[in-house]
Amino acid sequence: MGSCLILLGLLSICSFCFSQECGQELFVNVDFPGTDITFLYSPDVKHCQQLCTEHPSCLFFTFIRQDWTRDNRNFYCYLKVPPSLKPKAPLQGVTSGFSLKKCPSELQQCQSQLYQNVDFLGADYRSLFTSSDEECQRVCTQDPDCRFFTFVNGIFTPENIRYKCHLKHSWSVPRTPVIKREAGAVSGFSHNLQITQYFQPVCQGKLLLNTDVQGDNIEKLPAASAEHCQALCTDNPRCTYFSYTSDNFQCNLKGNPSEMVTRAKVGVTSGIPVHLCWMNDSWLQVSHEGVNFQGSDIRFESIEFPDICQRTCSIDRLCQFYTYFTESYSNPDLRGRCYLKRVITAPSPTTVKKLNNVVSGFSLRSCA
Repeated sequence: MGSCLILLGLLSICSFCFSQECGQELFVNVDFPGTDITFLYSPDVKHCQQLCTEHPSCLFFTFIRQDWTRDNRNFYCYLKVPPSLKPKAPLQGVTSGFSLKKCPSELQQCQSQLYQNVDFLGADYRSLFTSSDEECQRVCTQDPDCRFFTFVNGIFTPENIRYKCHLKHSWSVPRTPVIKREAGAVSGFSHNLQITQYFQPVCQGKLLLNTDVQGDNIEKLPAASAEHCQALCTDNPRCTYFSYTSDNFQCNLKGNPSEMVTRAKVGVTSGIPVHLCWMNDSWLQVSHEGVNFQGSDIRFESIEFPDICQRTCSIDRLCQFYTYFTESYSNPDLRGRCYLKRVITAPSPTTVKKLNNVVSGFSLRSCA
């Protein structure tokens, strides 16, 4: 009888996932079985829910809490889609819930909590000594590159790193996973993306046409244009300059604060990020004809023209970029379809672990 009730409950959960309702309830000590898309690290269930909401296809999630004792998977956030549905008994140490994609709430959630004895590993770009975890959080909030931090308190061992505040970064500019040239496709970005951390006068930055900078690569990413590449470089505190190859949409972020040695090369644009100002976002207004941003689909709509697709993306709070297939596209089944797309840009630690005598947390900029 108990198994039947659990199965009925899970069936109702899956039917809820496909509904138009907003499900904000959290289910403590309940596992939602389904098909795992991936897992990400998260310090608490609310942050896990935000990751699920921002993931293009996640509909529900299960978060393994700090008090989980079966193995060392604490802080795992499993993003899921329905189902291969299997009945599961209640499970101690986990909390499950739904994506908030159907909810009219803001995407940027205030994450003011300080997490005691929790370490956000990796993603460091700067460290300094501060008198307390509150001051460390204040420094992170005032530093536009900082999205989260870990502070080492006054009784940590070894002693020589006590009171050290580690500032950490994750991407806030959308990264289009795959960019390909395809006749009949039109791609672009939402005009309402909020990506700048400053509100001072706009800076144009510096682009060097037909110029390459060799070596010192720290990361290679797809980018739709040299300006998009510049935005990615500006978003990464380790990036000192970049080179962009238009033939293959390759953005090479480079890190060398000591020198920049350039050479002439046709088809390559290099440049310098902007610092301490509002980055020019005119690149968001550009429609890229003959270009397909593949993957990361939230949904699609049948739409008559690409400019209507762009407007549809701009008014959808979840959409960051789009691809539209015109009447000349090779696959007739896709013609007239507008695919709305996004990636996760919430602050996301690469790893979360238990560690005594450290405190971690997030920037409070979204709490203003």
